[in-house]
Amino acid sequence: MQNNTKKSIYAWAFYDWANSAYATTVMAGFFPIFFKSYYSVGADVTVSTAQLGLANSLSSFVVVLMAPLLGAIADAGSLKKRFLSLFAFLGILMSASLSLVGEGNWELAAFIYALGNIGFMSSNIFYDGLLPFVSEDKSVDFISGLGFSLGYLGGGILFALNVFMVQEPSFFGFEDKVEAIKASFISVALWWALFSLPLLFFVAEKKKHKKEKQSLIVAGYFRLKKTFERVTSLKGLFFFLVAYWFYIDGVDTIIRMAVDYGMALGFDSSSLIMALLIVQFVGFPATLIIVKLADIWETKKVIYLSIAIYIAIIIFASMMKEESEFYILAVMISLVQGGIQALSRSYYAKMIPQQYAAEFFGFYDLLGKFAVILGPLLIGGVALLTQSSRLSIASVAILFVIGGVLLFFVDERKTSKEVREALD
Repeated sequence: MQNNTKKSIYAWAFYDWANSAYATTVMAGFFPIFFKSYYSVGADVTVSTAQLGLANSLSSFVVVLMAPLLGAIADAGSLKKRFLSLFAFLGILMSASLSLVGEGNWELAAFIYALGNIGFMSSNIFYDGLLPFVSEDKSVDFISGLGFSLGYLGGGILFALNVFMVQEPSFFGFEDKVEAIKASFISVALWWALFSLPLLFFVAEKKKHKKEKQSLIVAGYFRLKKTFERVTSLKGLFFFLVAYWFYIDGVDTIIRMAVDYGMALGFDSSSLIMALLIVQFVGFPATLIIVKLADIWETKKVIYLSIAIYIAIIIFASMMKEESEFYILAVMISLVQGGIQALSRSYYAKMIPQQYAAEFFGFYDLLGKFAVILGPLLIGGVALLTQSSRLSIASVAILFVIGGVLLFFVDERKTSKEVREALD
């Protein structure tokens, strides 16, 4: 099977369409709202913010521990698709399981949510690792952007249906909004499972011709050790990964905590949901436009532009007072959220060799997920210390500033040459 076909490219990109339903309906949408109003009913808003931040951070920490070694094992044994399937199944199962948790049982809800996050984030490591197999240097920006844009559209379509279900529960045969939200968690599981099939059937993973003499775990460990030594010795790659660590922390923290922040300001949950829908449907074309801009300009410059817009977003968010301003915030986020993620992934893919893709993306995702440990804790900690939601969201700006400064020291072409010479 050849991967340089439209069928394999779209099959790969459709996994973003599949699992983005979890990112929108569960992570960004209904779970934060349901966690405050149902799972942790009666708790102070700053306490529930800290609880949600802790659940996000712990799940990210588990992925941090697993990601590099699993990536190395996947490369050693050509197991990217198998690991993707395994962790996707975990996320699918946990999404459906959220529907079984009762009112006030925030501990169980947080535990299941954390396991679902582990499945979602871990499957993305191997999804990212397959990007070099379906793209070439000249097409990697477009294909990476295609995945994110389809993710916005697919996640937005199911989320819109779920919002309609919650607003009109009787139309769908549900007794109330609680039953409708629980049903939406099940719909995410079904959507994720169904649209994962094209990747599993139509994207080929090149198999190793030479059998490993050691066990895959031992082989993976030695590959991981070598990769760590290489990453830390290659200045350009190291600076990019650390820069990415900081600025993607800000991106992911805003994704996960924006609705919680809106609720802490006293905004109506229905307004927050509508703002999320705006992000999804504006984000679809905006991501493709940002990726096209990278073709005209340079990928690194467009990442810088996105960082600058995010700093403006945070300043605006820390000062907003009206619900209508949250819609403006949503449009601003949707203009750059998919673009900075897609271009960061493709920029990194240009610097690493195909045969080490999952291994190097294990480090890439490790830093991204380790950042998500710090971001929600930063917001939750500042909220508890200052009793100010505005100061907590403002604190995220420092992450973008540090990331932007470190990115200055990265030269994509020079780094790509250094990486290939080091691996020869």
